[in-house]
Amino acid sequence: MGFKKDFVWGAASASYQIEGAYKEGGKGLSVWDTFTRKENTIFDKSNGDVACDHIKLYKEDVSLMKQIGLQAYRFSVSWPRVINFETGKVNKEGLDFYDRLVDELIANGVDPWVTLFHWDYPYALYKQGGWLNPSSSDSFADYSRIVAEKLSDRVKNWFTLNEPHCFVNLGHKDGIHAPGDKLGMKQIFEIIHNALLAHGKSVQAIRGAAKNPVKIGFAPPASVCCPATNSPRDIEAAVRGNFTGEVQNIWSLDLWLDPVYKGNYSDDTFSRYAEFLPEIKDGDMKTINQNLDYCGVNIYQGFAVSGEEDNQIKRIYHDAGYARTAIGWPVVPESLYWGAKFLYERYGKPIVIAENGMSSTDWVFRDGHVHDAQRIDFLERYLSSLKKAADEGVPVDGYFHWSLTDNFEWAYGYTERFGLIHVDYKTQKRTLKDSALWYKKVIETNGEAI
Repeated sequence: MGFKKDFVWGAASASYQIEGAYKEGGKGLSVWDTFTRKENTIFDKSNGDVACDHIKLYKEDVSLMKQIGLQAYRFSVSWPRVINFETGKVNKEGLDFYDRLVDELIANGVDPWVTLFHWDYPYALYKQGGWLNPSSSDSFADYSRIVAEKLSDRVKNWFTLNEPHCFVNLGHKDGIHAPGDKLGMKQIFEIIHNALLAHGKSVQAIRGAAKNPVKIGFAPPASVCCPATNSPRDIEAAVRGNFTGEVQNIWSLDLWLDPVYKGNYSDDTFSRYAEFLPEIKDGDMKTINQNLDYCGVNIYQGFAVSGEEDNQIKRIYHDAGYARTAIGWPVVPESLYWGAKFLYERYGKPIVIAENGMSSTDWVFRDGHVHDAQRIDFLERYLSSLKKAADEGVPVDGYFHWSLTDNFEWAYGYTERFGLIHVDYKTQKRTLKDSALWYKKVIETNGEAI
């Protein structure tokens, strides 16, 4: 069966990680602009002030997308670039940049997919309480409407929030991402609920403002619990591992996805976290539970579990010397198969892999090329696993490689390279990696080259 004929092959990026121009063109500050200026927050003491200078070099980047043969490009819009809350005004210059980017993509045969929030929360709103402020969801809805009014005549596919698990847990509980807070669990659950309300109100705003039919999704991360064997007991253990807090605590998928796709917090969430849950007002769950067109998910890794005779779940740790990427994440190709399968079985929506890829130790060789054989092998393994899910009838609509270019990798700074395109950050020279040329053949054959 393989990938369906209208399968979408793309690549993805995020505004703060590539755009630069952090104070130019009327843009306000984001929490990442301020967080990177604190001591001991970024591994190499860098920031996204310039990053890949995409604001200035977007035409070159789109030209490279065309060379690779990308069918779609998933990019995020910077909220403080669109609305400068320090002035309280919509920033026309910021909106116009995304308007030009969309036009350039379409002119080069690349379909634009917009993500409205990929972590660069406006600093001025953060000072007013950020995601803890009950009005934060309304602010996000207003922003969503403004962007949709500008771009929905050409943009058909939208994501609301990217990886809320990460910006809540890493940014507000653990303090290792922006804004760098270490809040208690009661506050964390208030943020979770407000962020989910923001998602729901954003969907309403996009659909209300859309000038043409649109498709909307949500892009959570998943570190997938995979069954150690194909035995029914191990498979059931893996399902529980993904959709209860038994193994992954507040990173479990049910906590974040059940409200979005089912309209309620799961029984497991209530049983584990009842003391922390905020007041759920009349209409909240209906607002969160908007009808979505697909289930987006970002999958890089996973781990195996087995079901024990006492009904416990045993996590199986990786062997000594296990295969891992440069950033230290385990190579678990079956996570794409099981992740897509489990999510479809639970939520009944077509699957879009909104991010998948690996960090590698890439550099430009003396011959002028970037030979990243490990990335090619990684992608062959993962895409073969995804193809297996499609062969078995899971409706997989698309795949977006993370990332288009090397970029600012959050707390790791510029020490990790995920891109299909190598970036020399001193000169901003772009070089297509071997993996980009390999991906071009995959796209041309709709995955038959794998």
